[in-house]
Amino acid sequence: MSENIFITEETIDGAADGPLAGQTVAVKDNISTASVRTTCGSAMLEEYVPPYDATVVTRLKEAGATIVGKANMDEFGMGTTNETSYFGSVDNPAAPGHVPGGSSGGSAAAVAAGKADLALGSDTGGSIRCPAAFCGVVGIKPTYGLVSRYGLVAYGNSLEQIGPFANSVEDAASLLEVIAGSDERDATTRADGDETTYADAATGDVDGLSIGIPTELLEGADEGVVETFWDAIGDLEDQGASTHDVSLPSVEHAVEAYYVIAMSEASSNLARFDGVRYGHSGGYDGNWNEAFSAARQEGFGDEVKRRILLGTYALSAGYHDKYYKKAQDARAWVKQDFDEALSDADVLASPTMPVPPFELGESLDDPLQMYLADANTVPVNLADLPAISVPAGETDGLPVGLQLVGPAFDERTLIRAASALE
Repeated sequence: MSENIFITEETIDGAADGPLAGQTVAVKDNISTASVRTTCGSAMLEEYVPPYDATVVTRLKEAGATIVGKANMDEFGMGTTNETSYFGSVDNPAAPGHVPGGSSGGSAAAVAAGKADLALGSDTGGSIRCPAAFCGVVGIKPTYGLVSRYGLVAYGNSLEQIGPFANSVEDAASLLEVIAGSDERDATTRADGDETTYADAATGDVDGLSIGIPTELLEGADEGVVETFWDAIGDLEDQGASTHDVSLPSVEHAVEAYYVIAMSEASSNLARFDGVRYGHSGGYDGNWNEAFSAARQEGFGDEVKRRILLGTYALSAGYHDKYYKKAQDARAWVKQDFDEALSDADVLASPTMPVPPFELGESLDDPLQMYLADANTVPVNLADLPAISVPAGETDGLPVGLQLVGPAFDERTLIRAASALE
């Protein structure tokens, strides 16, 4: 069976020399590539061809990488399983018959299947870490502002970051080195990554490392996942790391807060796709409102429509303070809890996902199940912190990932700790 990893398979050559010369890279299909279509996994953009490269694509090409295709994804990044893609779901090469995770499922699957040495994804609430865990590869969600978002088709501006996938921590760190750094075309970027190296941090030396374990992120998790997680923690302790429990009481409200904020931002960002400025045209018979409605009805899938409607509701007069403002207050509380926990620990550790990979089709009829599966990943985006998912083992033959979270712009410590598990 074909894994359906790529939406578009097309080679884009990079420079003859550079740190990634000879390396192949899959690029998630919401990252703009000049003259190569960028669909966001949606019928709305099925034929859209950007006139420019995203900053990260420019940096890949300058580093000598060869882009081999645009990877399948949940439509506009909205999903945890990669099953909302207009182009069909991706089969998990590490667990056939199961989802690869979302929304960057094609990117993770490309690396797991050997279709690319490296890959780029984007992470709004776990969309790099979830597929990394489900496909048994390494995925890094950088600190907000470390990597330019110029050329990334926006879903949730205040939450999302572009990051790398690879089969090893060192390789993922090498890709992060290439894409990190400030960009005059993205005012949210910081200079922290301009001169920082990451690959040389993959030493595997965790002697003296302090690891905090948020008890809330283990509650309700699958027993096999928890057992695999503790086995991996034991490996780190055997290598000299120390562990202690920490509490993040705010994460009880993180999923609700995240979805209110993300859907509200999506409602605004996706307003541009009206069949005139961008996207599938609904025709122009009748009035403009009918034409716009037809374009969006035909161009968007059910999950995207659901999130736009909920986001519009949360922002509407009379409900803004009740939902959106409260969600932003909860976000500040989440960040405060993480900062306090990291004041007494070098990194925090949890299962990346509380469950092993779903079977294909298992969660399609229950959006709430999909949303709740993000419980361990969305708090990190709310807190604007970096995180890495590294393979921890398996349960019943299915991959399990371990998530490490660190202070802002301290990706080096995460890379050092994660490399000890390889």
